[in-house]
Amino acid sequence: MVTKPLSFSGTSLQLNYRTSAAGAVRVEVQDVAGAPVSGFALDECRETIGDEIERVVTWEGGSSLSDLTGKGVRLRFHLKDADLFSFKFQ
Repeated sequence: MVTKPLSFSGTSLQLNYRTSAAGAVRVEVQDVAGAPVSGFALDECRETIGDEIERVVTWEGGSSLSDLTGKGVRLRFHLKDADLFSFKFQ
């Protein structure tokens, strides 16, 4: 699932989700053209598992999205046997 282009304020992305024991959620941040933003590609995202209301998404370089605040981006969600209920920037 990929969002429409959006801009945000805040420095982190939080998810409300639930996965099965074998499931996971990962997120890629893309530019408005759909290309992965360096440091926020899908293969750099740490898998999130379990059932949480406000889990901060982390990538290999950390969780801070401060360099992207106010810029247009798309979010690509990769769900493996998982439900995503909401996301927010904090």
